[in-house]
Amino acid sequence: MDRLIIERLGHRGDGIAPGPIFVPGVLPGEEVEGVIEAGAMAAPKIVTPSPDRVRAPCRHAKSCGGCQLQHASDPFVARWKEGVVRTALDAQGIQTEIRECITSPIQSRRRAAFSAKRTKKGALAGFHRKGSDVVVDVPDCQLVLPNLAAALPMVEALAVLGASRKSELSVMVTDCAHGLDVRVTGGKPIDAELRSNLADVAREHGVARITWEDESLTRMPPNQTFGTAAVIPPPGAFLQATHEGEAALLNGVKEALGEVKCIADLFSGCGTFALPLAQQARVHAVEGEKAMVQALDQGWRTSKGLKQVTHEARDLFRNPLLPDELERFDGVVIDPPRAGAEAQVEQMARTKIPRIAFVSCNPVTFARDCARLITAGYTLDWVQVVDQFRWSTHVEVVAQLRFTGTD
Repeated sequence: MDRLIIERLGHRGDGIAPGPIFVPGVLPGEEVEGVIEAGAMAAPKIVTPSPDRVRAPCRHAKSCGGCQLQHASDPFVARWKEGVVRTALDAQGIQTEIRECITSPIQSRRRAAFSAKRTKKGALAGFHRKGSDVVVDVPDCQLVLPNLAAALPMVEALAVLGASRKSELSVMVTDCAHGLDVRVTGGKPIDAELRSNLADVAREHGVARITWEDESLTRMPPNQTFGTAAVIPPPGAFLQATHEGEAALLNGVKEALGEVKCIADLFSGCGTFALPLAQQARVHAVEGEKAMVQALDQGWRTSKGLKQVTHEARDLFRNPLLPDELERFDGVVIDPPRAGAEAQVEQMARTKIPRIAFVSCNPVTFARDCARLITAGYTLDWVQVVDQFRWSTHVEVVAQLRFTGTD
């Protein structure tokens, strides 16, 4: 048996000891004992526990692969995520205020991607076991909203109806205004009998919309509310993970933009920021997926009291807004995917947009993009860390940049 002292956590949540040796389920400062093979200690025994070690709040923590950090206290996870952001900024030579992490509560995730398989006795639905494609039942999941956890029998019913014994069904379940919005992939082709059976499942389990591959059956509008606007997103469209996390990001965006009156919302999705901002300012929303901007537009048109919201379906990676197009805005919201927005930021760096609200789900690409803006005369005033993927290694931020000029 070997003994190690854990120095730090890696970006996937594993402990790292000198070597490096990777050790799952541990915390910095802990002494652990176990067998080292191929640079890892797969089954460590905790000899000296950290003061930040806690009992996992979910009884499925040891088997389910959905969470990485349930063994760590909330204050530790918040500090660690703030440190991840600080490290990314330090690597770019950026110093700024990093605000204390805002963490979403237990049982707050409004979307879950369940897996389901048919069995000899029926079906099994849940999440994958750690490091495996085995599906484990998670009836008391402490991560998702209670109505999503209670949807497992519905997911099993879908597997019985439409999964083969050799394949796995992927079922994305989203909380919406009139129940559940369900999207199924990996099932058998839909036919008249399956269509009828799906309608029965929807009625029995309070499903507003069920989408089987590319065909949707809608009982009730699967609305999401952004500000005062009711929006029907396309099946599986991007949404912020929790209502609390969305509110934290929106509050940061509003603070970063201040009193600007004409805003470009880049990578706008279905209107998470554009529609609430339209209560005070004119907004031009740009998103690569046409169906999303159409949903945004419909939400705006059916709402009252909002200022003008225009929209554009445009691939901002290949065809970013150019400086002459950006000049008419006095504020920009940008919320790119994990790859960041290098091409679009390059064009923004050639402007003097007074205020930018930058939202990101990847501290590394966020820091890279901010560094480019800083060299162009922008100041990064503050960064708010947001944790709406509780007990995971995922980190999000919202930040304020102002154009303060170049020397």
